Amino acid sequence: MKYKLTSLALGAALFTSCTTINPYTGEQQTSKTAIGTGVGAAGGAILGAIIGNNTGDGDSKKGALIGAGVGAGVGGGVGYYMDQQEAKIRQQLQNSGVSVTRSGNDIILNMPENITFDVAQSNLKSSSLPSLDSVALVLKEYDKTNIGIAGHTDSDGSDAYNQTLSQNRAYSVANYLGSKGVAQNRLKASGFGEKYPVASNATATGKAQNRRVELRIEPIENQF
Repeated sequence: MKYKLTSLALGAALFTSCTTINPYTGEQQTSKTAIGTGVGAAGGAILGAIIGNNTGDGDSKKGALIGAGVGAGVGGGVGYYMDQQEAKIRQQLQNSGVSVTRSGNDIILNMPENITFDVAQSNLKSSSLPSLDSVALVLKEYDKTNIGIAGHTDSDGSDAYNQTLSQNRAYSVANYLGSKGVAQNRLKASGFGEKYPVASNATATGKAQNRRVELRIEPIENQF
């Protein structure tokens, strides 16, 4: 019980002391670095306490403190790495029309069809290349990540047509990033057709939102 309380206290202290102001929204938030550090510390403290309680001099409190330090370093390392990468991507993609969101430690780029492709085409528009060039530069600098590239369509047309179109668009993005020096083994392209809409296909506005390519940048945990 003591080691659980120790881990909770450490995690709480880290969370409450690391709130910041998001420069893009103006809202107060807890940084992903702080979240990773707190979770890592709590997990490390529990593991350290168990080990300390069952080995050596049986000092669970000492083991919890050591484990918390190790866990915080690992968790904070991932969070900090992705925080820095997110900031650079946002800077590079300002006013590009590409949206950047965060889900845990993953960074998600949403590239609407009107920015990336002509209607019913899978060849990249020349106007989209500067944005992809900027993304490639950051991905090469932060190479401890994998990138999932998912193509999506609206519900117009047959399932088979939409599936093929979404796959070809995802492949076009992946191939372009590869041509700019992003390692191919980090890139995984997939097409999902009309399966995962983010808006209603009953309106033109909703259909436009559904026609997109999403890049999900995920940390390779075993490299931290």
